[in-house]
Amino acid sequence: MAENKNRDVAASILPLVGGAANVTSVVHCMTRLRLGLADRSLVQDEALKALPDVMGVVEDETYQIVLGPGKVARVTPEFEALVEEGKAAAPEPHVVTADELAAQGAELRAAQKAKNATPFKLFLRRIANIFVPLIPALIGCGIIAGINGLLINLEWLPGITPALAAIASGFMALIAVFVGYNTAKEFGGTPILGGAVAAIIVYAGVANISAFGQKLSPGQGGVLGALGAAVLAVYIEKWCRTWVPEAIDVLVTPTLTVLISGLVTIFGLMYVAGEISTGIGTAANWLLDNTGAFAGLVLGGLFLPLVMLGLHQALIPIHTTLIEQQGYTVLLPILAMAGAGQVGCAIAVFKRLKHNKSIRTTIKSALPAGFLGVGEPLIYGVSLPLGRPFITACVGGAAGGAFIGFFSMIGDKVGSTAIGPSGWALFPLLDGNKGLGTTIAVYGGGLLVGYVVGFLATYFFGFSKQMLVELNADSQETTPGGSPAARAEQTPAGPAQPKEPAKI
Repeated sequence: MAENKNRDVAASILPLVGGAANVTSVVHCMTRLRLGLADRSLVQDEALKALPDVMGVVEDETYQIVLGPGKVARVTPEFEALVEEGKAAAPEPHVVTADELAAQGAELRAAQKAKNATPFKLFLRRIANIFVPLIPALIGCGIIAGINGLLINLEWLPGITPALAAIASGFMALIAVFVGYNTAKEFGGTPILGGAVAAIIVYAGVANISAFGQKLSPGQGGVLGALGAAVLAVYIEKWCRTWVPEAIDVLVTPTLTVLISGLVTIFGLMYVAGEISTGIGTAANWLLDNTGAFAGLVLGGLFLPLVMLGLHQALIPIHTTLIEQQGYTVLLPILAMAGAGQVGCAIAVFKRLKHNKSIRTTIKSALPAGFLGVGEPLIYGVSLPLGRPFITACVGGAAGGAFIGFFSMIGDKVGSTAIGPSGWALFPLLDGNKGLGTTIAVYGGGLLVGYVVGFLATYFFGFSKQMLVELNADSQETTPGGSPAARAEQTPAGPAQPKEPAKI
């Protein structure tokens, strides 16, 4: 039954994105179905947004349909199957030719690249593509680590806790290998060679090697070292392919790739990346120890705009490095406050727009996901289109971030053992330098501050008088158009009737 439902969702989306012939690639992240499209003009945006299971759409280098965590992982395989079936069943495209598609999409693609495909953004997108596939394992292992810590503190099941510790720690002990594999794949090399070079970093035998007058330690350089080593391996592999004869390529190229990049990793990258990783941890701790409230204010307030610009992807390797070093990232709980401000903002919008059924319905359907840290439905469906509420939501996030930053400044650090979840979903992943109860209380207090400040800022400052009049139009009679403007067009002209002021 569930499979049929997921297939139905996929089947409802496919024709609205131009059919199987228009889909060139299909991937998904934590919440979004990301599609490569041959012709963007064939997509029916409004019809897609109207689907019950679609929380919103985002246009970037790929066309992204927000379905939410869990659902997107189940719908994507069904969507891929439908695309394959559609392409296999269809003879040759008869609506447009390949030349026509290229001509129609050329101008759009050029504008898209000029806007979103800057070298810096492309680099950040590549970094995200390396780390995002690791998030499910980080979450699973992080939750198991939290459960194990709770059992140890309660002195329960002492025979099981060592096994849970091994399960929770195994992935993190070898995360450099997975980063190396994904890096080589992303940069166009042989993935297993990237993993092989990165494995050197976590090999216990490097403890017998000295570099820059110091003994190396297994894991030194962490994910940053693995990233650099795998990128180097890709370039060496491509260089070898240009001159090694095909007859001996299978022997020479892998050998030289692993040998050269391995030596550079051992006698250079591990030390340099180790120093950078240490610097990141030291800087993060110093920032929160000395400017905690202000740092939290800035990070919590600016995170939503960073997400809108795609710049938040630069934080992923920083989070991962902190988790490697300290067991948790102190930045994620602060950044999660942006979602709390968004929730408070949405509740205020719901209270202010008492007669706008369309927006209130959107909020009611999106709030549960918002409490769990999935912010796209509220961002793209509520606050961002309204304008000012997006800013007041950022104010709520800043207040929540300042709250957590203040406690970090007085010595109560709050961190997350994994990246990805936010909101209430982050509670099972919380860790810190004090007891679990204190950590949960500080994080919960930050969420509450974000909710309250986001609500108050939006309620009192999120709307101009004109906005309230336009958006609070009586929508007792709903129409397919749904919007006040659409309903106004369908209302016969007549004497204007005085409206009762909105009750506040």
